Amino acid sequence: MGLDVTTIANGSTRTHFVSTSTVNWVILQDDRGVTLIDGGYPGHADAVVESLRRVGSAPEEIRGAVLTHAHVDHIGGLARLRRRHSFDVFADPEEVGHARRDYLEQAAPLDIARIAYRPRVMRWLAEIIPLGALDKNGVADALPLHDPGALPGSPVAVPTHGHTHGHSAYVVGGGEVVVTGDALVSGHMISSRLGPQCLDHVFTHDIPANEAAVSSLAALDATVVLPGHGPLLRGRLSTFVDQALPH
Repeated sequence: MGLDVTTIANGSTRTHFVSTSTVNWVILQDDRGVTLIDGGYPGHADAVVESLRRVGSAPEEIRGAVLTHAHVDHIGGLARLRRRHSFDVFADPEEVGHARRDYLEQAAPLDIARIAYRPRVMRWLAEIIPLGALDKNGVADALPLHDPGALPGSPVAVPTHGHTHGHSAYVVGGGEVVVTGDALVSGHMISSRLGPQCLDHVFTHDIPANEAAVSSLAALDATVVLPGHGPLLRGRLSTFVDQALPH
């Protein structure tokens, strides 16, 4: 499995962007330990451990994990990792029920079947199904994030509701970096282009709300974007927002 790690340093805090062909996650590291932001598909649990090893850490140093949202490709690896290691998982208060699987708010097999004729979709499915894309497990004891300063890297939640009911972005790295999850991405296996974009509508719960949330990101001062899918972006966030939204 291809795994790339890019590190952005800010004082004693290091933000590690971990990218794979299917999904990304982030490791925040300081002298207190590490915080995970998302954790890939269930089949990525060992890759999360490997990414920790690459940055000189280990699962025993996880002080908590925060979710951008509770789709299987972001919560699955964390849920599986918690079978072996103890740490709390936090989310936007509006996303906690989704993380606990009180309900499931993601594309169903029938939704995907409707787009299976498109180029790239079957190749994407062939890669994600072995990673546990059909797994419906969540984190039954997920908690609302109220005190981000208590976690290594001190992620600051930025509500970006739309992709899911309680989707959240996070500002980290002293304000230089924003983790945008699936609100704003820079690519996807079923997309024909790279660059700032919103995910295909089939994946998004409330399209107008997501577009409004993405628009609100333009007010941030961050110059590095770490998306849930696609490569890292450097530049003016307002420019990326403009490129991602329909005109």
